[in-house]
Amino acid sequence: MFSVSDYCVAYGKSEVINNLHMNIRKNEIVAILGRNGMGKTTLMKSLIGMIPSQSGVLKLEGKDISALKSHQRVAAGIAFVPQGRMIFSTMTVKENIETGLTTVKDKKIPQELYDMFPVLEEMKSRRGGNLSGGQQQQLAIARALASKPKMILFDEPTEGIQPSIIHEIARTLKKIRDEKGLSIVVSEQVLSFALDIADRILVIEKGKFVREEMREFVDQEKVSAYLSV
Repeated sequence: MFSVSDYCVAYGKSEVINNLHMNIRKNEIVAILGRNGMGKTTLMKSLIGMIPSQSGVLKLEGKDISALKSHQRVAAGIAFVPQGRMIFSTMTVKENIETGLTTVKDKKIPQELYDMFPVLEEMKSRRGGNLSGGQQQQLAIARALASKPKMILFDEPTEGIQPSIIHEIARTLKKIRDEKGLSIVVSEQVLSFALDIADRILVIEKGKFVREEMREFVDQEKVSAYLSV
């Protein structure tokens, strides 16, 4: 579905992502784990095109998308749910979701999105800034799904979310994968959340992947050592 090869990203002369390789299969959820400052957010922003890469190749379903701008990558089939949700606080729930329709023919929000997130239908006239953190996360996911993606990138979806809602987000991600057949890449610091959702886990350290394990074989003690400060 998606491949990353020989990938490098730098801020000035400081290389943040170094010669990274990654392959994501269709209908697979992959969690990228690492402490703050290890390159997770830089990688995610670069994959969607918000930060330019220095070198390397990105391919979506075999097509090279390395030279595409952010909106072109969205049109090609990649969606992004950023760290902190980044919803439009002064716009209504309905208006927020409609911003995700810009790359598709639909001008009306599909009912299936509201069916997946009933609370958003109840609150569609409410301003995004008046929603709780968990509701804003649902809104950010619905906005991403509105573009009818083949793959979604989630940057630290549990940040600032209370524990009871984290389990709900985990169920939502697995439901999206199962019902819509999407590939999902999640950057995360919470190992329990990653183990709950992921088929495969990658550990990033100083811009490189240092461990790769299928969920059922994860050595939690060794992975936790990479996440401790």
